[in-house]
Amino acid sequence: MAGEKAAKLPRKVYEKELLRLQTELVKLQEWVRAEGARLVVVFEGRDAAGKGGTIKRVAEHLNPRVARIAALPRPTERERSQWYFQRYVEHLPAAGEIVLFDRSWYNRAGVEHVMGFCSKEEYQLFLRQCPIFERMLVEDGILLRKYWFSVSDSEQQERFRRRLEDPLRRWKLSPMDLESITHWEAYSRAKDEMLVHTDITEAPWFIVESDDKRRARLNMIAHLLDSVPYHDVPPPVLELPPRPPSTGYERPPRDLQTYVPDHAASL
Repeated sequence: MAGEKAAKLPRKVYEKELLRLQTELVKLQEWVRAEGARLVVVFEGRDAAGKGGTIKRVAEHLNPRVARIAALPRPTERERSQWYFQRYVEHLPAAGEIVLFDRSWYNRAGVEHVMGFCSKEEYQLFLRQCPIFERMLVEDGILLRKYWFSVSDSEQQERFRRRLEDPLRRWKLSPMDLESITHWEAYSRAKDEMLVHTDITEAPWFIVESDDKRRARLNMIAHLLDSVPYHDVPPPVLELPPRPPSTGYERPPRDLQTYVPDHAASL
């Protein structure tokens, strides 16, 4: 029935399809490099919506010299005095590059607006300028893809709880994340308003249902691949050269160097 929550994707099915999609992402990367294309992928959504995990899977097997993640910290005092989009422009790709924005200029439409980190005038200016800015990117030839990861309030609460209890993921949880719980409806209204102004024909928003992280990752990657007209670029033919004969080199005695202790031997 419509509206029913989909069953969680089995791990074996997920891992098999993820590997296939990641292989295609490598092909996409090689096409971007060969064609001199410029690809920007924007990842937005609520805290704990699954953006970071998806970005990790997208970039996992890509060349970091071609595909890089842009996760900007808080703006400096100097950056606050600049045109709002200026510091993001610095991270846009050159020919043959892919940039994955782990949050982006849309901070102004979300956390900055809801938490009062920008003025109403700055917020309204953003809503007017953002579509113009993105049309300029697209007109200049940049391939711009925007994904909003949508998570339910109950699932977000559960993910926050798991992060609190897991020492390996505790760092992912900040006081700002916890405060977002008490501003759930304000963030919802901000998201709706953002979509009204910035869901444009040249750069539409694509919503990713992310209560099931595995399903969300596969859906997002598959959609990205389908949206770009890439094709397989044959790799250069490489052959291992024969190893040359020894010229008499001898390795220095081991006791002249400091080695890392064999911790593994104690397991």
